[in-house]
Amino acid sequence: MDLRAAILGLLSWKPASGYDLKRIISDSEIFYWSGNNNQIYKSLIELQKEGLVTYQVQLQDSLPAKKIYSITEKGLAELHQSLLGVPHLPELHKSFLIQMAWAEILSYEEVLSLLEKYEAEIDNRLRMYQAQAARPGNNPERSPREKYLWKRILENLISAYQTELDWVRQTHEELREGKL
Repeated sequence: MDLRAAILGLLSWKPASGYDLKRIISDSEIFYWSGNNNQIYKSLIELQKEGLVTYQVQLQDSLPAKKIYSITEKGLAELHQSLLGVPHLPELHKSFLIQMAWAEILSYEEVLSLLEKYEAEIDNRLRMYQAQAARPGNNPERSPREKYLWKRILENLISAYQTELDWVRQTHEELREGKL
């Protein structure tokens, strides 16, 4: 799915400002997006011109006014159509594997150090998702099915990081034991 569909999906959950959308998207593994802030605001303007979203100006004390966007019925129909599209296969871009592919030029200690650093990063990310899964209210829960699906999404992320952690630990252990 593209950024427009992600924005429509988020707005189908709850109204939000452009800043709120940017924060949710950039803080999430689910809403992968590598663009800049201007793309979110550009998409919101386009979605508004197409009648897929509307906004209300919200005044704030001692802060500039902000636009709070909401999805329209036409936007819900557009989101519905995008959800029926053929799912894309996951993109598995792991720059660490490139490092490992050419690690032969590193010393034994450097390879072990690299594995330890990667293990720590993966372990931290795994703990973050486990903590997120334990906290209620971070995800849409408009129905039991939606609650279940978001639970499964988090379980998918946790499983992926657990698998990666198991892999790096096994690689580290086998190299330390001198099996290669």
